[in-house]
This record gives sequence, structure tokens and C-alpha cells, in this order.
Amino acid sequence: MLLFFEFQIGPYTATFWILLIWIATIILTIILNKFIKRMLKRHLKKPNIKIKGTRITILKVLNQLLIVGAFVAGFQAFRISNKIISIREFLSYDIIPKVADGKFHISMMDVLTIFFVFAISRFLINIFRLYIDRRFKDNDDFDEGTRFVYIQFAKYIIYVFAVIFSLQIVFTDLSGLVVGSAAIFAALALGLQGMFRDMVSGIVLLFEGTIKVGDIVRLFSPVTGEEIIGRVLKINVRTAKVETRDGNTLVIPNSLLTQDQIENWTFSPGHTRFHITLRIAYGTDTELVKKLLKQAALSHPEVSKKKPVTVRILNFGEYALEMELLFWANQKWFAEYYKSEIRFEIDRLFKQNGIKIPFPQRTIHMANENRPEYDNVKNPEVEK
Repeated sequence: MLLFFEFQIGPYTATFWILLIWIATIILTIILNKFIKRMLKRHLKKPNIKIKGTRITILKVLNQLLIVGAFVAGFQAFRISNKIISIREFLSYDIIPKVADGKFHISMMDVLTIFFVFAISRFLINIFRLYIDRRFKDNDDFDEGTRFVYIQFAKYIIYVFAVIFSLQIVFTDLSGLVVGSAAIFAALALGLQGMFRDMVSGIVLLFEGTIKVGDIVRLFSPVTGEEIIGRVLKINVRTAKVETRDGNTLVIPNSLLTQDQIENWTFSPGHTRFHITLRIAYGTDTELVKKLLKQAALSHPEVSKKKPVTVRILNFGEYALEMELLFWANQKWFAEYYKSEIRFEIDRLFKQNGIKIPFPQRTIHMANENRPEYDNVKNPEVEK
């Protein structure tokens, strides 16, 4: 029957009631987790928490403490079907017994130790996040990109030590493992050159800081050559996530951000100059056009009034006079929207003042020549 259902977990016997207690513990942990989220939203709405992610970090720390408490409660449930339970006995149970040389075996202690090593690693990273947020909360030069760099470095260092420590637990002597896997590493290095190049590029990006999270970059697709303008969302070990103006998220290799020519619009502070090209018909009053173009640009609220707005003639084109409007704006991410709004204003002003924007057209003059031989040519289809 279901009530007499039993199974072994290590050296101890688990019954249906113990399984029921574990399920109840998991449900209670989920309920407490939601309660903590609700309490955080209510009590952490403070103006000094200006770095996004601080509330999430506090929530992660409390969640990890909650998981540890649930594990302790679940272990104590063994007392229902086992008279004596000992953490030492439970941890010394061998999942994989020792082999002949005795250098490799996995016990409950090894599994739980590795689990706690990575749990403590995540806990330390979250504590480091809280420290960084509190330490630089009043520093105006500390932005989301700088915070991301600090945390990524901490992740790499902590997780590398966690992996080395975990391997040391499973393999008593790592020298044999390193020697035996040297050929495998050499083959991987040859076969995964692109991946290693992207990983090194990711480390270079974090060290140099030329491209950070939140920066607006302009790059070109290596496949189609199409221009891409996007905001950097995240820089991982091998790839970076870039959000385009269309709201799409691109995952691009880090080597594309380090080896190709990238224009970082955020790297240079202050205003950036933008241009709008247009054509006007020959014979149009160029001084009036110059005045109207400046008026259209200066009417936009995002165009800088302190920097000059310039209008110049680019070329005497085949069918029109080619001109260019130059203006300065600060919000680079929305520059295309600003240019579109200025074009609407230019079109309105041109219509009011009778200025036409020409389009390509071709006039064919037929020569009036006497060609008697042409009239004598007979059409074979008519004869039929």
C-alpha cells in the first residue's frame, strides 16, 4: 500500500510520511518566498537604493537562507522511520565506492560539499553585489555598466575557485587528471579556436571598459553588412546581448565588439552631430531654404540651441541641388525619431513657401527628320 511505501536514501529509510513532510516543506518554502517578495516591495522603496538590482540581490540572499533552512528541516524528517540519525553517518555514505587505487570515490559528503560550495559562491556574489551598491550609491560616476564589470569579475574569480575546490574533493590528486586531459585540452583548443577567441574578447571588454552595459553602439553585420544600432544589455563570457531599436535582442560574439570597427555613441559624452540630406529644384531661393531648414531644426526641443545649426550645399546634382542640414542632439538612442520629426517640419515649411523637392525625370526630344526609307519598310505581320 501507499502508506507502507519505503525507499533508501543513503543509509536511511524514507517512508511515505517523510516524503509528505518534504512536499509540505517545499510548499512552505515557496509560500515564504512569495511573502518575502511582497515584504521587500513594501519596505525597500527607498530613494537611496538607486542601483537597479539591489532588491533582487537581497531577495536572492534571503532565498538561499530559506533553502538552507528547508534542507535542515527535511533532514530531521528522517527521525520518523529511523531511531538514530547522524549527519556524520549520512555524509560518510559512499554513493560510488572507492576503486582499486582508492583515488576516486563520491560520497554524500562530497555531493553536499560541492552543492554547498556553489551555494556559498552564489551567496558571496550576492553579498558582494550588496556591498558594491552600498559602497557606491552616492557616487555619480558609478553606473550600471561599471557595476556589471565589478560583479562579473567577482563571478569569474569565485566560480573558478569553486570548480577547483570541487575537483579537489572528487579527485584526491589532480596531477593525474591534468596530465591525462592534456591531449583533450589540446584538441579542444584547435577545434574551438573561435570560442576561445570570443572568451578572451569578453575578458578584454571587461578589463578595458571601452564598451559597457548600457552603451549605445553602431556596428555592421558580418553576414549582410547591414548597419546595426543597439544598446548593450549584457556581456557574458563568450557572447554579448544587444537590443536594437526594433526591440529585438541580438546575441553576438564578443570578438565582433573587439576586432571590428565599432562606434560607441555613449563613449563620447555630450552632444553628437547628426545630418539630414535633401534635394531642391534648380532656381529655388537657397537663402530662403537655408533659413527654413534652420528654423525646422531649432523648433525641435531636443536639438541643442547652444551649438550651431549649419546648412551647406553638398553638390550640384544631375537633376537637383543637393543640400545638408547639420544639428547637434544629446539623446543618441532616439536620434532617428528626432530626424523624422524634423523632416516632417521641413516638409510643412516647404509647402507653405512653395518650395518643391524634385524627383528624377527624363525628357526625350524626338527629332523631326524626313526618313523616306523608314516609310518603305514593310511590316511582315500586316502582309500576312
